[in-house]
Amino acid sequence: MREHTRGCAGLLLAFVGAVTAVLAWAPKARVSVHGGFEGLHRDLSVLYVDLPLIAAGGALLPTAVWLLALRVLRRPWLALLPAVAVLALGVWSLLSWWTPYRPPEIVY
Repeated sequence: MREHTRGCAGLLLAFVGAVTAVLAWAPKARVSVHGGFEGLHRDLSVLYVDLPLIAAGGALLPTAVWLLALRVLRRPWLALLPAVAVLALGVWSLLSWWTPYRPPEIVY
């Protein structure tokens, strides 16, 4: 496989990983952006702190695994299998463990 084709495949994997991670994260972060009842729980720090970290993790983690598997397996499309598995595991862990901060309810 030519070098520029391998580089394009790596960029495509990084893009797909970042988009997948952000789309999986967005429904959980909706509460913090929308704010809930009368906007009392609005926390926009999820947009400038969590969003870049989620996108970077989604782009870098599968790409790094793909590059490591490529060095071992020497077949780019065979190395894609562990990268996709790591992306799926990363999205699962994101949906399982990450929860946006919710301040306590205000009692009047």
